[in-house]
Amino acid sequence: MADAPAKIRLDGITRSFDGHKALDGLSLSGPAGQALALIGPSGSGKTLVLKSILGLVAPDSGRVLVDGEDIASLAAGERRQRLERFGVLFQRQGLFDSLPVWENVAFRLINDRRAGRRLGRRAARQRAIEVLERVGLDAAVADLFPSELSGGMAKRVGLARAIAAEPEIVLLDEPTAGLDPIMTNVIDALIVDLMRRIGATVIAVSSDMASVGRISHSVAMLDHGRVVWQGPTATLRRSGNPWVHQFVNQLAEGPIATSELATA
Repeated sequence: MADAPAKIRLDGITRSFDGHKALDGLSLSGPAGQALALIGPSGSGKTLVLKSILGLVAPDSGRVLVDGEDIASLAAGERRQRLERFGVLFQRQGLFDSLPVWENVAFRLINDRRAGRRLGRRAARQRAIEVLERVGLDAAVADLFPSELSGGMAKRVGLARAIAAEPEIVLLDEPTAGLDPIMTNVIDALIVDLMRRIGATVIAVSSDMASVGRISHSVAMLDHGRVVWQGPTATLRRSGNPWVHQFVNQLAEGPIATSELATA
């Protein structure tokens, strides 16, 4: 079977902060319709990769390509149109405190500028409730405000918002962190279903190796802003790569400093 074409490609991305290279010539690709998991110790650059793809952080050098187009070369309006194809979940969810849960989930559906995509408030609320139920939250949650949610509930609301518009590309930062094992399985199944039904491309940062095994087709291992291994998920544990071996087996000895592993 031929390899899927790259939906997203990072080509030699470098980014420094105060003289420190947070990304150091990093290159990786996310195949269309598949999930790429990013793993690695704390501070290795995983979340910064997601922000670079979104254009929230501009690289000092290198290119971010979506469907072969360099995002940095696009005019502001074109870049905004490209970003409307993304669904995003960051670790802190970024929910709007002043809006009830259903409006948070349906925010893009209510405000979508694309022809034929915008929903009226009644239809958007119903869609939000449907998506909330898919992440294990009942209809009563729709009228709560973010301040009334537990951490796990807020995580699921954030995920519901990320997938409500059925985006082409989904970026997830620790989507199952803080969830119990049953709900983790529910969320993993939801991510897999999204890829199956609409062909979504997923890039997910995760420290949950069981979840990585369930949702991803390929894995990229990062350390110090570089990709030290990328390959099929099925070969991860027999890769022979010392970084991968140390990380997935939670070993103290290896190329990753134990101070990094302590907060990974």
